[in-house]
Amino acid sequence: MNFTAEQIAGILEGEIVGDPMVEVSKLSKIEEGTKGSLTFLANPKYKPFIYSTEASITIVNKTFEPENELSTTLIKVEDAYKSFSKLLEYYNQVKLNKHGIEQPSFISESAALGEDLYVGAFSYIGNNVVIGNNVKIFPNSYIGDNVTIGDNTIIFSGAKIYSESTIGNNCVINSGAIIGADGFGFAPNEKGEYSKVPQTGNVIIEDFVDVGAGTTIDRATLGSTVIRRGVKLDNQIQIAHNVEIGKNTVIAAQTGIAGSTKIGENCQIGGQVGIVGHITIGNNVKIQAQSGIGRNVKDNEVLQGSPALNYGDYNKSYVHFKNLPKLVKTVNELEKKLDGNN
Repeated sequence: MNFTAEQIAGILEGEIVGDPMVEVSKLSKIEEGTKGSLTFLANPKYKPFIYSTEASITIVNKTFEPENELSTTLIKVEDAYKSFSKLLEYYNQVKLNKHGIEQPSFISESAALGEDLYVGAFSYIGNNVVIGNNVKIFPNSYIGDNVTIGDNTIIFSGAKIYSESTIGNNCVINSGAIIGADGFGFAPNEKGEYSKVPQTGNVIIEDFVDVGAGTTIDRATLGSTVIRRGVKLDNQIQIAHNVEIGKNTVIAAQTGIAGSTKIGENCQIGGQVGIVGHITIGNNVKIQAQSGIGRNVKDNEVLQGSPALNYGDYNKSYVHFKNLPKLVKTVNELEKKLDGNN
């Protein structure tokens, strides 16, 4: 899809310096710009590239004044970075603006479908599913029986939404995500074998939640696994049965959260964090990457390490950790001197 500088300036309420009819059909970094691409300049250290870029259009701050000749058309705005982000959002909306039901696909006769629905080819929608307005379900998706999906939610290709799950409004479920698979529940018997404990609960995802590609959220054994409003989950995260994550918490990739743990609001959890089950983590907690959390955590704590320590204590201790070989050598030398004096 092509856009002219005039059209883009209209969206961004910007001022054109150059050819208003020049067209672009793709985005690029300023240092890698090619003809027909759109880029932006926000960071001053990239300023030299604006004189060599081949991008057809460059978004710049209103304060920018060129010192040399330019081949790119400028669109001047108040904040180039924010304007470029706005344009990306607009471009994404246009790109995802699909409607209708592609074939082959299966939709149960008992499903209730909202307006402006898109269902991609080879998708499956089960019995008694309720889907809101302007929902996009991309190809090869699975929506199990009795699932509810709110307005303006996007389910990308290959996502699996198991039965009884509830997904709110304005959510994004990325490719390969699995919502509502069985929790890891097994009970040992007298022979040392393991019998499966039925997982009869569901998953509830509230509004404005993003779920990354390959992330799994298990259904509860009883009750619900709950992801509160505004939570953002990166790719390849494991959330076990009966976990609850408070609103506006963000979690980076490869983190694993064991069953029945409660995480508070506005937390920030780094990549590859491991969290044991049946604990409570407070609000506004920050956990550094690769930390191991094995205890309850109070509000506003900042943690690092495995097992995790207070962030300040960890940094003080690390000074000594890295000097352990020298300390051991010093101790050994002192012991030899003491033995010699005896």
